[in-house]
Amino acid sequence: MDSVVRAVVEAIHASPTQAVLCLSGGASQALGWLLSVPRASSTVLEVTVPYSRISMLQYLGKAPLQFVSRESAEDIALAAYNRALRLSMPGVPVAGIGFTGALASATPKRGDHRCYVAARTQTGLWECNLTLSKGKRDRIGEDEVTSRILIKTLADVCGVSLELPLGLDDGVEKLNVSNKNFTEDEQLEHLVEGKTSMVSYAQSEGGIFQSGVRKVVLSGSFNPLHEGHVKLLEVACSMCERSIPCFEISVINADKPPLSLVSIKQRVKQFRDIGKTLVLTNQPYFYKKAELLPDSTFVVGVDTAIRLINPKYYGESRERMLEVLLGIKHLGCDFLVAGRKVGEKFQVLGDLNVPEPVQELFRAIPDDSFRVDISSTELRETNDKA
Repeated sequence: MDSVVRAVVEAIHASPTQAVLCLSGGASQALGWLLSVPRASSTVLEVTVPYSRISMLQYLGKAPLQFVSRESAEDIALAAYNRALRLSMPGVPVAGIGFTGALASATPKRGDHRCYVAARTQTGLWECNLTLSKGKRDRIGEDEVTSRILIKTLADVCGVSLELPLGLDDGVEKLNVSNKNFTEDEQLEHLVEGKTSMVSYAQSEGGIFQSGVRKVVLSGSFNPLHEGHVKLLEVACSMCERSIPCFEISVINADKPPLSLVSIKQRVKQFRDIGKTLVLTNQPYFYKKAELLPDSTFVVGVDTAIRLINPKYYGESRERMLEVLLGIKHLGCDFLVAGRKVGEKFQVLGDLNVPEPVQELFRAIPDDSFRVDISSTELRETNDKA
């Protein structure tokens, strides 16, 4: 690694962006460069090298029409981006980097030696491709050029302005580069359509970029958001050491149509106005939320806890209920339960008959720490009458 490459990698590691990289068919030296410079863990969340056909099929969940193509690089980058969302903290800028190439090999190739790189983030898509001068370099030489292209792409995503020579054959080889910025509507459409699994609206919460902190997540429709929601999350965070507060809304409902873009943006505005971190997901069920947000403490009302431990919601199967809840536990998640008025009675966690195998999954928020009887539904009805 020369001094210029090292300087670029150092600048990448100094940026807040974290990435999952998935490489197939080349750019292997880029991994060595990234990992050999101190602070690599601040950038690299995970590296995957799906070299075999079966590995790539499993990674993408489908068979690409052509393995070395722009479309495949985009698909790889998108899969890597969704993986990065699960491995990062809410609000941390993340990227999925996809590389696919056909380089010099022991058996001469009939077609071009070429590569495609794509980088996916919440706000944009970076792409570049190159057809190499066939026979100009050996495999190691082609791998170095493609490694430099990958590092350049990651640097662009991280906002690094340092120039990185690529070592191209002047006048013969040309790197084709494009960049697309997604509007907010496009970001939300990707979420509703299931292309992406999460959209974050991060505020400057203390410690949001630190490792070793726990997410404390209050899920709801927040229609409207009220003071009780904010107070509840504050109390929950006070019960968890080294925690980051985060509100979560699923744009997909279990038994209703998806939220409209207008409705989503109205709810997002509430959190922007008070400077709170919000995560939008497309998963209405807690076992799916746990997969997207592992190592989280979910804050729920006792009415939600009642449903979580009721076999009725698991096809009348107690075994299925325990299997789902234990699966949530294995993902490092648990629940803080706030008392709430259910019918005409104010109930707390102690009023519930929580099955013994999952009792430690639930903790009560003390009544004297938090009690708000009004709900968003009541507020909405009051506002409608006003």
